[in-house]
Amino acid sequence: MMKMLIVYHSMYGHTQKLAESVAKGAKEIEGTEVKITRVKETLPDEVLEKMGCLEIIKNMEKEVPEVTLDDLKDADAIVFGTPTRFGNMSAQMKTFLDSTGGLWSEGALIGKVGGVFTSTATQHGGQESTILSFNNVLLHQGMIISGLPYSYEGLSSVEKISGGSPYGASTVSGGDGKLQPTDIDLEGAKYQGKHIAKIAKKLVE
Repeated sequence: MMKMLIVYHSMYGHTQKLAESVAKGAKEIEGTEVKITRVKETLPDEVLEKMGCLEIIKNMEKEVPEVTLDDLKDADAIVFGTPTRFGNMSAQMKTFLDSTGGLWSEGALIGKVGGVFTSTATQHGGQESTILSFNNVLLHQGMIISGLPYSYEGLSSVEKISGGSPYGASTVSGGDGKLQPTDIDLEGAKYQGKHIAKIAKKLVE
């Protein structure tokens, strides 16, 4: 079995929904085992409550296991999902990645296929810069990066506000978080998951 790991951080559920779509796509490739995990939330409950996302996060903590370093070592492909913070990954995701120095020293992630998806509050809120800067980490770890190719026709859609770029799947949440991923966004994430699974399976055969 080719093992794909999906690691995400989500506060209002947008990147979680993309993660689920990535998993659906990967599972379409025969012989692929998919595990969805989340990074630890580092903000205190009182802050999360003021932000209006405490209940969402508590539900995620019950339903989705927290990622471990062993999860990364065991996977053949790893797809990361993070909301955007000023054009970069979230601090919660960065905190987790900063804990992978031991894996770097072992070369444990070299040769694994990696990809990134994201969400932003606005249409031009840093989706591409977040994924591109995230890729720096994957390159330092020696991973093989895969994005969302233009063979996914949704990338060429201009009919409505939607996410997605050749760098990876994405969505727009709105400033209040009320916008939900569009069908184009979800299908893009699904396509990316399937695309990465295809590549990773070829490498492990």
